[in-house]
Amino acid sequence: MADTTAPPPTGSGAATPANSAPAGSTPVDSAPADSVPAGTGSEPATGPATPVARPSRPVRDDGRPGGGARRRGARRHRWPVVVPFFAFLAVCFGLPAGTMVYGAFTVVDPASGTGRFSTENVSGSLSGAYATGLTGSVELSLMTALLATVIGTLIAQAVVTSPRPALRGIVVSAGGVLANFSGAPLAFAFIATLGTTGTVTQLFHLDRTGFSLYSFTGLVLAYLYFMVPLMVVTVLPALDGLRAQWQEAAASCGATRGQYWRHVGIPVLTPSLLGGAVLMFGTAFASHATAAVMVGSSQPLITIQIANALNGNVLVGQENLALAMSLNMVVIALLVMAVQIPLQRRSTRWLG
Repeated sequence: MADTTAPPPTGSGAATPANSAPAGSTPVDSAPADSVPAGTGSEPATGPATPVARPSRPVRDDGRPGGGARRRGARRHRWPVVVPFFAFLAVCFGLPAGTMVYGAFTVVDPASGTGRFSTENVSGSLSGAYATGLTGSVELSLMTALLATVIGTLIAQAVVTSPRPALRGIVVSAGGVLANFSGAPLAFAFIATLGTTGTVTQLFHLDRTGFSLYSFTGLVLAYLYFMVPLMVVTVLPALDGLRAQWQEAAASCGATRGQYWRHVGIPVLTPSLLGGAVLMFGTAFASHATAAVMVGSSQPLITIQIANALNGNVLVGQENLALAMSLNMVVIALLVMAVQIPLQRRSTRWLG
């Protein structure tokens, strides 16, 4: 059959479409950009070049290729390293803590020797002479913490502003040594110096003034011996964090030295000072050997009462009561830590 389709007119009166092309050829507009030979400098006649999509590696959540997988792998490799640490915590802290809590809420029947759950030990540790001992320890800790904070801060400020660099090294070294000189050696040193027949007592006749080392005042003096150096070492970094530019800016605005400390220095140092005071409170509250050797049971302190109950010096079979008193101390220590940690973070933010 013959093809009856007429060819398009080619005369001057017929319009030829711009995109028309001979059969079998590729239109210019539809030609891919990569079809142009490289280095010829020729570009497609019409239309924008179509970008060629390149295969890309998946981007992880940290913005780097494969970074999330590497980080997860690093975390998996860290676990075997910290297992001994957690095992140490479980054996040396978790086991004693669990035993203490179990014994504090357990009452043993003397006849049958069986134990039963009860709150008698906890209630007994918060009443009578044991409540007096807990109150005495809190009062002693508060007094020594307040005095150590004030005295230690003044000494540390004098060291920071001193023009002698060697003074700082001497004070820091002495503070590190004296802060760890406590317990029975410190008690014997104070007895030999300020006791009834002590050297200083006999030399200055302190016994005539009514002073007694074996009293609340004597305990405060003994505790300050190692708490003031500890406070000096603790507060020195905070005082170093005060910028000299702050004082210069305050002076350029017409502020006096007292106004600078009242409006700038003390507010910035307040978290560090409160944190140091809380640390001093915890140190004094947990101290036992110094008071036990120096005053014995003449002063009501919770640590001495715990030792007497465990040793059976007052009543036999009061071990669980001693565990209940220990639980009270742990609760107070946790409260101290709950106060100190936010203060330490705030101080780091200001002075870091």
